[in-house]
Amino acid sequence: MATVKKLISLDASLAQELESVAKALHKSQKEVVESALDFYFDYTDGVVADKISADIESGRMQVHESEDVYKELGIEI
Repeated sequence: MATVKKLISLDASLAQELESVAKALHKSQKEVVESALDFYFDYTDGVVADKISADIESGRMQVHESEDVYKELGIEI
């Protein structure tokens, strides 16, 4: 997988905790941050899914049948 460099600033206490956790786990700070972001994104996926479900149930969001969407877009399957 390709990597991308990102420059971030952390609160001093958070940076210290990151360093401590990385040392305790014998991992690089990069690995700890990547794991933390993976967990966070998995969590937010659930939050977003719950919001979408609530929006559908309340009528704020509509669901369309795939056949209708394909027909509207002129896609034949």
